Amino acid sequence: MSKNKSSELSQRLSEIIVHGMQEKKANEIVRLDLRELHSSVSDYFVICHADSNIQVNAIAKSVEEEVYKAFGQEPQYKEGQANGEWLILDFVDVVVHIFKTEKRAHYGIEELWGDAEIQHFQSA
Repeated sequence: MSKNKSSELSQRLSEIIVHGMQEKKANEIVRLDLRELHSSVSDYFVICHADSNIQVNAIAKSVEEEVYKAFGQEPQYKEGQANGEWLILDFVDVVVHIFKTEKRAHYGIEELWGDAEIQHFQSA
C-alpha cells in the first residue's frame, strides 16, 4: 500500500475515533498529527478526557464500536481498562488516549509531542 493511501486511511480512522468520542461527550478532544515527526510511533494520537472512570470506559467502548463498524478492526493493544484513569487503544497508525480529567494534565501528552500539528474537536 502506498504511503499516501496509508496516510488517508489513518486520517479516516482518526476521524472515526473522534466521532466515537463525541458520541459519549468526551471533553477537549484533540488530534495530534505525528506524520511529519521522524521519531513518531504512529500517524496520529487522538486524546480526550472524561470526568469519571465510567465515562472513560464508555468512551473507549464507543470508539471501539465505531472503528469496528467502519473498518472491521479491533485495537491491536488495550491498556488501562481496570483502573479507568488512562486508557490506551492502539490501532497501530492511530493511538487513542482517554484520560480521567485530573490525569490528563499530569501526563501532559500534548506537551510531550509539542511539535505535532494539533486539531481541536467539539463534543457532540
